[in-house]
Amino acid sequence: MDSVTQACLGAAIGGVVMPRLGRRALLIGAALGTLPDLDVLIDYGDAVADYTRHRGFSHSLIVLTGVATLLAGLAARWSRTREIASFQHWWWLFTLCLTTHPLLDAFTTYGTQLLWPIPLRPISWHTLFIIDPLYTLPLLTGVIAFAIRPGTHRLLAAMLGLSCLYIGFSLAAQAFVEQRLAPVLAQRGMSSDPILVQPAPLTTLLWRVTVIHDGAAYEGWVSLLDGDTPPTLAPWPLGDEWQGTAQRTQDGQRLSWFSGPFLRYQTRREAGRERLLATDLRLGVPGAHPFTFSIAEREDDGRWRPVTSERAGSARPDRAVMQRLLARITSSRVEPITAPD
Repeated sequence: MDSVTQACLGAAIGGVVMPRLGRRALLIGAALGTLPDLDVLIDYGDAVADYTRHRGFSHSLIVLTGVATLLAGLAARWSRTREIASFQHWWWLFTLCLTTHPLLDAFTTYGTQLLWPIPLRPISWHTLFIIDPLYTLPLLTGVIAFAIRPGTHRLLAAMLGLSCLYIGFSLAAQAFVEQRLAPVLAQRGMSSDPILVQPAPLTTLLWRVTVIHDGAAYEGWVSLLDGDTPPTLAPWPLGDEWQGTAQRTQDGQRLSWFSGPFLRYQTRREAGRERLLATDLRLGVPGAHPFTFSIAEREDDGRWRPVTSERAGSARPDRAVMQRLLARITSSRVEPITAPD
């Protein structure tokens, strides 16, 4: 999630767990809530490494629980805090503020390595967009109210609970969309294919569907307000003819581990050289995928040589696309995207 949301979540937890600290609880919680994202300052050497190692060790529940225990021990031994709280109080404060950050991130599509250093594929429940006002606003309201009147910790707890209920709503909405899709996928013989159902930008009323089938990504949109209108899926080619070449590179293998089958490959001529590009289809929207990487270059003899990966552009949806997305929520006749990028 975005930094503002993570800071609000940490502050809310701080105020609920340690209300006796007053406004200091908000500051401590906000700082702890944003701490894991400082890994973005680390340069791992190339674009693919930076992309796939983000939300790694700094988002590990194992690492963060250890850090929280260490911080709680230091706080409990500090003479000025002994009269305020015991080790247990500090442990709950630090642990909850730190570990809820990666847990919230796991509800987004990017994925979070919750069990690092265990080399499992990043965990992603993809029920929330990285910026969702309906999740953030209750937290922000509670934090502001507590900052004005520290005695209103019950209101803060209620707003935190409301945000948690919204996560529950997102899970239910995703399940509803998957149920709507089931007969369509069965009719097309896609029931066992990889499928991704994730919310549209800024809302959980509209959901983007991606199904990988027979060398193509079938894309569609399902609104909770569609009624009986059956979902439609349009195929975009994945460039499978380049998959073998990509998989022979270290960056191609890393992206495959990170993104699963939701990758598209294409070639592009840049500065007189033909380059192989890999795009993570999970993020952005069709026609505006922000994470495309150049991972190989064709030599004069026709062979492909791995190169230091670079990010090839950062496409974002333009205003017209966003307007069509909003219109699609209430009308199944509106298609937000008409062509792949």
